[in-house]
Amino acid sequence: MHFSSDNASGVAPEIMEALARANEGPAWAYGRDEITRRLNGLFSDLFEHEVSVFPVSTGTAANALILAALTPPWGAVFCERNAHINVDENGAPEFYSGGAKLVPVDGEHGRIGRQALEEAIDAMPGGDVHHVVPHVLSLTQATEAGTVYGVDDVTALSGLAHEKGLKVHMDGARFANAVAHLGCSPADITWKADVDALSFGATKNGAMAAEAAIFFDPALAAGFEERRMRGGHLLSKMRFLSAQLEAYVADDLWLRLARHANRMATLLADAVTETPGADLLHPVDGDEVFVRFGDVTVIRRLADSGVAFVPWAPREGIIRLVASFQTTEDEVRQFRAALQQAASVAG
Repeated sequence: MHFSSDNASGVAPEIMEALARANEGPAWAYGRDEITRRLNGLFSDLFEHEVSVFPVSTGTAANALILAALTPPWGAVFCERNAHINVDENGAPEFYSGGAKLVPVDGEHGRIGRQALEEAIDAMPGGDVHHVVPHVLSLTQATEAGTVYGVDDVTALSGLAHEKGLKVHMDGARFANAVAHLGCSPADITWKADVDALSFGATKNGAMAAEAAIFFDPALAAGFEERRMRGGHLLSKMRFLSAQLEAYVADDLWLRLARHANRMATLLADAVTETPGADLLHPVDGDEVFVRFGDVTVIRRLADSGVAFVPWAPREGIIRLVASFQTTEDEVRQFRAALQQAASVAG
């Protein structure tokens, strides 16, 4: 019963097979291989729009390099207070941008509100050499709370950002889970909703190690190849990243994997809601489930029963469970039994 993170999952068989095929014989290095050359066309078809695609090996690299491309060192990047770029990337966005300032904005269930964003931007009007200048809005989709922005939400926030002269970046480490939840097209939740660039995640959802920096306006990608190289993220054997991305989106594999993970998370959430003394901290839109226990001792008993999870705020009785494409219904049934047993002892 391993629910610590979708990063703990393995590699989807289809992606492993693609890696094996890419391993047959030599290929041009540093992204000049045929697989990498196909990605722009492949993702342009997926998003129904001309895009520029740059494979990288980590989500932090995708986020930091895109933000560095969209803002100068004296720029401000607005993000939800608990966003990955603000809490979990050890200053990488600031480092790669040469010093751009992250400005946290409060949100409800991980989602920035329009009014809160407008107030935060207006508090930094720019035009004063002593202060950073608003340049980018970064949205996390799905959010750090496991929730999802609706199409109208993204459109409203992106529209406001553009009105204020900002570009819009989307951290899509769990982008597949968001699209699967919404049942929309990838275009609907990105460029059609005025998003300028996307960190397209695959690692959490079945890839070995593959992410992509995607620009919906190729002009914004000017210099990105040099920026990626200078930042140490141009892989010599790029075909092994590209092969993962190609297989990931082929025949809607990415959405099938995400739908399964989302469904398993819903079953986990059902087990929580039927257990006395256990409550959901946030709505469950994707593959993450945040649980709050009235009796914090349940957490220890749950761990002792063999359930792997992240003690999110253990003193407050909060843990995080994450499903993945490999999670099975049998694991969920085992979790339900373990949870009920732990809660009954507490009761």
